[in-house]
Amino acid sequence: MFFKVLSHDRSSKARVCEIKTDHGSFQTPIFMPVGTQAAVKAIEHRELDEIGAKIILGNTYHLYLRPGTDVISSAGGLHKFMNWNKPLLTDSGGFQVFSLSALRKISDTGVEFKSHLDGSTHMFTPEKVVNIQRIIGSDIMMVLDECLENPSEHKLVQDSVNLTADWAKRSRIEFESTEDMYGFRQYQFGIIQGSVFTDLRKQSALELAEIGFDGYAIGGLAVGEENSVMYDIVDYTVELMPQDKPRYLMGVGTPEDLLNSIERGIDMFDCVMPTRNARNGTMFTSTGKVRLKNLENKFNFNSPDESTESYTSGFSLAYLRHLFMADEMLAAQLATIHNLRFYMKLVEDSREAILGSRFLEFKKDFLAGYNLNNTK
Repeated sequence: MFFKVLSHDRSSKARVCEIKTDHGSFQTPIFMPVGTQAAVKAIEHRELDEIGAKIILGNTYHLYLRPGTDVISSAGGLHKFMNWNKPLLTDSGGFQVFSLSALRKISDTGVEFKSHLDGSTHMFTPEKVVNIQRIIGSDIMMVLDECLENPSEHKLVQDSVNLTADWAKRSRIEFESTEDMYGFRQYQFGIIQGSVFTDLRKQSALELAEIGFDGYAIGGLAVGEENSVMYDIVDYTVELMPQDKPRYLMGVGTPEDLLNSIERGIDMFDCVMPTRNARNGTMFTSTGKVRLKNLENKFNFNSPDESTESYTSGFSLAYLRHLFMADEMLAAQLATIHNLRFYMKLVEDSREAILGSRFLEFKKDFLAGYNLNNTK
């Protein structure tokens, strides 16, 4: 993987980097829309192009169960199957598997689980997850790791960190002993765990760095801990991560979370928040969240947000509210276009501010405006 740090902000750890894959390059900080089942919900691929999406996510667990690796392999890989010619990242499915607490059994070998679709039994091992992702053909694949609830006792987290490290080593060995299937290079990221314990975060970060992945993610956050704790753990962990590799904070988050994590040196983000909120009638704007179904929007013929231009900008809040109240499918689509464009613009403006070494000033100004309506 080609990775280069292009610029550092003088007053924070924020940085602009370039990542190149065989399906295209992009600059960080970057937000990656979540396309769990080979589709980002309520938005078309051409609209993703229009709003500036450079890389999207798929999920190994869901794609393995449906449509299945036989379909994806026959199609020539996920890029061809879903007609997406830009980079793809696939999560290992570990989070989804471990959320099935009543339907799975963990061992040193891997995790046995029952499908949420039909109850059939399956086994994920680190090696199998690598090979599934070889068949999927993602540009960046994540290793299988163990995800824990927060809070968890130190001893339980210690055992989990040890297991995650063992699985990471096995994942890397399998990755290096197998080949790309579709004529382009794939890359593999390790996932640092350790919950809220700095000693275990340190252990996990150092063990994974020694294995030598193409990039590194911070997992196990935004799962119930206070935001201040999350930021402290990110700040601490970043210092232990290789400076010459991408840093990815998984499953985060709100606009405030993105800015606070960019300040601490994170490069890559993903979260279902902008798309899920859109489908529920909540839009992110430069002055905070707007809940479209509120009565105050019935006669509001203003654009959703003058600071965020997208196809949705041509529709009034009153019309968008009408679509939601009438249960029209277009409602979710227009809100999703806007929310994802809002997130894309946030990271684009962050990059520009870092290049001008004024990120903290940008963050302060953005949050001052964003928090105007956030108490509603």
